Amino acid sequence: MSLRRGVYHDSVTLMRVSRQLSGLPGVDVAIVAMATELNLALARDLGFALPEAEPGDLLVALRGQEAGAAVAELDDHLTRLSRSTGEAAEQPPLTTRSAARRPADLVLVSVPGEHAFCEAMDAIQAGLPVMIFSDGVPVAQEVLLKTLADERDVLVMGPDCGTAVIAGAGLGFANVLRPGPVGVVAASGTGAQQVTSLLDLAGTGVSHVLGVGGRDLSAEVGGRSTVRALRMLDDDPATALIVLVSKPPAPEVARHVREVVETLRTPVVSAFVGEKDLTEAAEEALRTLGRSVPAWPAWPGWSGKKAGGRLRGVYSGGTLCSEAALIAGRGEFVDYGDDAYTRGRAHPMIDPTLRLEALAATEPGDVVLMDVVLGHGADPDPAASLAHAISRAPATVVVALVGTEGDPQDLHRQAAAFREAGATVFTSNAEAARHARSLL
Repeated sequence: MSLRRGVYHDSVTLMRVSRQLSGLPGVDVAIVAMATELNLALARDLGFALPEAEPGDLLVALRGQEAGAAVAELDDHLTRLSRSTGEAAEQPPLTTRSAARRPADLVLVSVPGEHAFCEAMDAIQAGLPVMIFSDGVPVAQEVLLKTLADERDVLVMGPDCGTAVIAGAGLGFANVLRPGPVGVVAASGTGAQQVTSLLDLAGTGVSHVLGVGGRDLSAEVGGRSTVRALRMLDDDPATALIVLVSKPPAPEVARHVREVVETLRTPVVSAFVGEKDLTEAAEEALRTLGRSVPAWPAWPGWSGKKAGGRLRGVYSGGTLCSEAALIAGRGEFVDYGDDAYTRGRAHPMIDPTLRLEALAATEPGDVVLMDVVLGHGADPDPAASLAHAISRAPATVVVALVGTEGDPQDLHRQAAAFREAGATVFTSNAEAARHARSLL
């Protein structure tokens, strides 16, 4: 075990290095991570004795007969990372304010939540729209940012905006989508990904996906960004139809948004989870455009495991989790993408660790319903780890596979791997939830 001072790499990069080292022969445990409280606690739980450390230190904890060889492999990884980082032709700007002085169309903020407010404020004051990927931002700060954005006539996407697509360019977690006439306003990242993936599978593309953050339609925030995004898409000549996706909004905010919708020239399909499911919203959008609704791709499983016990939802997407719980009407559902599970660790769409543990803890007769979300930003090969865990789990597993045929993970290859592991696979989360319910 060692600490390396003055060596920083982002958590996703270090997670992948840890995985590679863990896969080496003779290595039992490999933790390579920044020395945050969560990572230090994980190392202590695994029996490592730790010296005093700061969050800016790099923690290296290795155990096994070949730990020495793993250290050499780690040094090689870190050398390559440092070399690639140092190849920039010029010094990048060190602050949002200095970056905003360069030609720019949008600012993307992805820093710890306690630091996001100042960066987003600098973007708004520079007159630029901002996407705040960061979570953990207090709601009072969100209200202040969006109030100032209204005064400056710019859009705030977020906080906790995981997905956006601007004229074909994906930001955050984003599927590869064909261009088309549907604009999306989304207070839900995975909700937007489900709707747009289904549209893409039906041959219909999108113009833009404007995420607004999961709290935007709450009573406190009042739908400020939702209203602005609706009006922006209404003014966009490439958008012929708008889909509005959200978890259940505050009643008074829903009424206000509907009043705004009535003033728009562009038709709007509302997809408020609880009123209709996301698959129904995608189908309504297709019919509104005069297009046919296909049978959504699905792959039957063959595990032969007996079902009929507990239903367990093991999700990475909050809106997908809420939708599945409502449709199933019973069971225990956990959204591992919630802030409570992502503080200090990568999102479960990247790091499957917590969901692997949940699968291993199931019992014979259980039914597990889980989402796997593809696209840029997500795990480059989720089946590589999840399919093995599914095949070993005593439960019957149903997978909602959210993605398009253009995604880098290869939708059909992922589906085949999960099916071979014994899972039944659906591209519609709603259909997956209904199937899981039928097994009980």
